[in-house]
Amino acid sequence: MSQRVLVLGAGSVGVFVGGLLAAAGMEVIFVGRQRVLDDIAEHGLCLTDLDGGSTEVSPDRFGLALAPDEPELADLVLVTVKSPATAAATRAVAGRLRPGTPVVSLQNGIGNDTVIKEILPTSVVLAGMVLCNVVHRGQGRFHRASEGGLAVQDDPIVDRFAEHFRAAGLPLRRHRDLRPVQWAKLLLNLNNPINALSGRPLREEIADRDYRRCLALTQSEALAVMNTARIRPARLTPVPPELMVRLLRVPDPVFRRLFGRVLAIDPLARSSMADDLALGRRTEIAWLCGEIVRLGEMVGQPTPVNRRLTELIRIAEAGDPRRFTGSRLFAELTAAAAAVRG
Repeated sequence: MSQRVLVLGAGSVGVFVGGLLAAAGMEVIFVGRQRVLDDIAEHGLCLTDLDGGSTEVSPDRFGLALAPDEPELADLVLVTVKSPATAAATRAVAGRLRPGTPVVSLQNGIGNDTVIKEILPTSVVLAGMVLCNVVHRGQGRFHRASEGGLAVQDDPIVDRFAEHFRAAGLPLRRHRDLRPVQWAKLLLNLNNPINALSGRPLREEIADRDYRRCLALTQSEALAVMNTARIRPARLTPVPPELMVRLLRVPDPVFRRLFGRVLAIDPLARSSMADDLALGRRTEIAWLCGEIVRLGEMVGQPTPVNRRLTELIRIAEAGDPRRFTGSRLFAELTAAAAAVRG
């Protein structure tokens, strides 16, 4: 019997994951914005990846809704909205899911699963993480533009749907404690505001040493406060996070030799934060750099670099169209750090 999956958030990640599940035979209902729903209703789905994979899903293989319809029939709920929309998305199904329904947060940041648990106390809420970048190219085309799969907090209930994810080409990496993975992904996502402020595609931005130096400053500060808080991030990159900070600063030719695969990103791929700014939407900056700022306040440690990045994104959210060269952004961040040192 087919399982019914309710995807709360028909964005790039939600559609890519849900589309592959639909192709594998699951009954998938996408809940999202009219713009995306109209696109995939007209064109269906073409799901591709940087390894050459391609999956076509016709519109009759999935359902579409602007608001959750009959959530009590769902066997699994995937929350893939941006972090600012977590509470609103889950309130829309509060009191309507069957008790014990698994709800998996496939979102950036730390603590979205906690918000969901408070709103859906009778559900089995699990933290999850998408470890790759997905690009919406329009006309139903969604492309996995970087390496990485799916991680989920381990629980016996995962056995209900793990085989379906494997059949869809999305094997779940199960972790007894997902927090180290979430903190490690947050370290990588600290590049999102840098990419958004650069105005450049990810591959072009990360290939530029000055932008990488900005990321090194941001990650170094984050690792310092995480160390004070005794948080140990998992290793998601070829080298440990502390060494990666040092390698980000090497000259461009050396970086290309060491991390050529990292640069094997779709040439059009941008961070989700860049997409949000382009569409005039609220970003996830409070759940990325803002998380580091909050952690620094908890342990009594200043975080001027992440605080300044947060401020610059807030300015951009307010409509400032300025984009920063790598050298200019690096000067902004080093000046913020110097001001704190006095």
